[in-house]
Amino acid sequence: MLILTQTSNTTSTSTWLTTINKGGPIGYIIIGLSVIALALVVMHFFQIRRTTLLPQEQLGFLEQLLAKGQVEEALGYCVDPSNDTYLTRILASGLLRYQRSAFGPFELKNALEEAGDDQTSRLFRSTDALGLIGTIAPLLGLLGTVLGMVGAFDTIGQTASNTHAALASDISVALVTTLLGLVLAIPCVTFFSFFRNRIEGLSAEAVVEIERLVLHLEEAQGEH
Repeated sequence: MLILTQTSNTTSTSTWLTTINKGGPIGYIIIGLSVIALALVVMHFFQIRRTTLLPQEQLGFLEQLLAKGQVEEALGYCVDPSNDTYLTRILASGLLRYQRSAFGPFELKNALEEAGDDQTSRLFRSTDALGLIGTIAPLLGLLGTVLGMVGAFDTIGQTASNTHAALASDISVALVTTLLGLVLAIPCVTFFSFFRNRIEGLSAEAVVEIERLVLHLEEAQGEH
């Protein structure tokens, strides 16, 4: 039984490797793109999450500083490279405008909105590579299909004795590249949409959290 299982696993592995090899150069390009796509998915899972973009410890510390009116200290904390996050980059722009402009309190929200839009756009752009791979993968599969069919028609025009075997090989190349392209494109498009929806959700949360932080500045301004 053990020998049969090992033989089955070896045969299955060989079948997959044989199938991939039939894809030719186009197939290898698609496999290379799949490795890049996997790396991007793993990277985005770590980068696009609340604990990375809106760390709770930063929110708590900044709220303490702003509640005490320590704007200079809060700005220094935000511009410190060791504290660089989505939250601190947005808040730093607002606090800097708040300090430098005579109409700082009135321009604060505009500055925060501009910085928030810019940082959110950067997050969206970071997912573009994944969307691009999901777009070109089927096209590469289609290219392989066309090349395979061209080879098949060339084979039909020949009179060699191995015409049928060569014809079957050309058609299998066409089908394999289409398969590989779709297998890569479907998860890429799915994760692309998933990450963009996650960015939208986290940016909405960021708006709420930042408004809560700057409320301390508005209250202090009202007291004066």
